[in-house]
Amino acid sequence: MATAKQRRKAEPAALMSALTTEHVVLQSALSATISEGGSRASTYLYALSGALVALGFCIETTAFLPLAATVLPAVFLLGVFTVFRLVDIAIENIQAQIHIARIRAHYRSLGDDAAELFAPEHGRWPEGEEPSLRIGPFIGIMTTAATMVACVNAFVAGAGATLLAHRAGGLDLGTSVAVGAVAALALVGGFHAYQSFRIYEIEGWREIRRAAGRGPGSA
Repeated sequence: MATAKQRRKAEPAALMSALTTEHVVLQSALSATISEGGSRASTYLYALSGALVALGFCIETTAFLPLAATVLPAVFLLGVFTVFRLVDIAIENIQAQIHIARIRAHYRSLGDDAAELFAPEHGRWPEGEEPSLRIGPFIGIMTTAATMVACVNAFVAGAGATLLAHRAGGLDLGTSVAVGAVAALALVGGFHAYQSFRIYEIEGWREIRRAAGRGPGSA
């Protein structure tokens, strides 16, 4: 049976082993989120491309409106589901990076050499500066993969609203385009508010950004 002295000696080694394992797991999680995000965005864009090609082939036929009424809502719903999952993926990525930063903070306590090697300014976000936030948090959020898909999906909805207003509502083309533009802008604004809300509620986000003096949480 191990004595109290032996347990005290073993604790630092066990902690370091656990931290190293957790660090590796978090790095794997980062890679997995990036891979899944790319796959989901590609799936949506492939579906959208196929739908547009199909609509293009029958644009001058009587099948255009029924096809558009079937395909555009389906693509839009796929886009909505994709956007929601991409936001979840981004949050998982942020949480993993926050936990990695905490592990690196412990590494710095191991000695002078470790403090220099794992200095915050040499680390990635949230210790170091996040490249996407250099020109402001608004641009940083608007350039995520989720925002890219959300913007494209908003234009899909806008196109559908334009067709509906022009063909079913009997509005002139200019008014119908305005209706579609308003719908698209409203969806983009709503998504931006949703993504910002989800990011703000991450545990530790506001404290980290306030300490760094930059990012959405610093407000």
